[in-house]
Amino acid sequence: MDFLRTPESRFDRLPNYPFQANYVQLGNLRMHYVDEGPKDGKVILMMHGEPSWSYLYRFMIPICAAAGHRVIAPDLIGFGKSDKPTKMEDYSYQQHMQWMQSFIDELNLKDITLVCQDWGSLLGLRLAAENASRFSAIAIGNGMLPTGEESKIPKAFKIWQNFARYSPWFPIARIVESGCFKKLSKDERKAYDAPFPNKKFKAGARAFPRLVPTTPDNPATMANKAAWKVLEKWDKPFLTLFSNGDPITRGLDKKIRERVPGCQGQPHQTLKGGHFLQEDAGFEMAQAVNELVARL
Repeated sequence: MDFLRTPESRFDRLPNYPFQANYVQLGNLRMHYVDEGPKDGKVILMMHGEPSWSYLYRFMIPICAAAGHRVIAPDLIGFGKSDKPTKMEDYSYQQHMQWMQSFIDELNLKDITLVCQDWGSLLGLRLAAENASRFSAIAIGNGMLPTGEESKIPKAFKIWQNFARYSPWFPIARIVESGCFKKLSKDERKAYDAPFPNKKFKAGARAFPRLVPTTPDNPATMANKAAWKVLEKWDKPFLTLFSNGDPITRGLDKKIRERVPGCQGQPHQTLKGGHFLQEDAGFEMAQAVNELVARL
């Protein structure tokens, strides 16, 4: 598997991202992760989605670490400071699952509170269901675990799939900004573009949309259905923190609350923001996660 490694100089002086780099070796590939807060604190695993990286959680990480928690925010393979296979065919849902499984195994993470959004949810919810004894709680924002059997796919998502696959222009920072209520600064846009010096680095970002199960014959359908069987019996705390301005996932929080027993009695919130609610409501989201961990 051929891969590229983004030069460290691309990440110099990023605004509000002072975190030390940590790496774990997964076969030939190196995965980067942020590891902040006391090493004996309760683990909060923050999983980003498409096409962002751990920079998305820069406002939340210090708030949760200051509360005494160990905050771990990995960059998925193909994103951030992690290595980037160069072919779209190198990326599959199952391959991403294997990378993340190796990651939590290598760090021996336990008593985890999962915080996930977008593809962080597709991977994180599967990870929690397949390693239920390692996870103590889940907080999800603007995400879901689709099986391909859902009755309706949002038009906005179909447009996004086609854009990612066929557009010769794939401006990462502008894509992120289009999913926010706020306007990103010049330096913030630079930070989101930093992992991708040129189009050769973007195979993973382009691959993700087409990997989402949208038909019952998707390779991930059976595994996701098996994960739902676990989640439908999940009685540990499960908190929904969706935003009010995401055209793709709007309303899915209600469906989650209807299916997951652990949602009962939780102080679910609808935060003000777009798809990337960590940008628009990072403080509120971090406070809600801290309160969730405090209730455990």
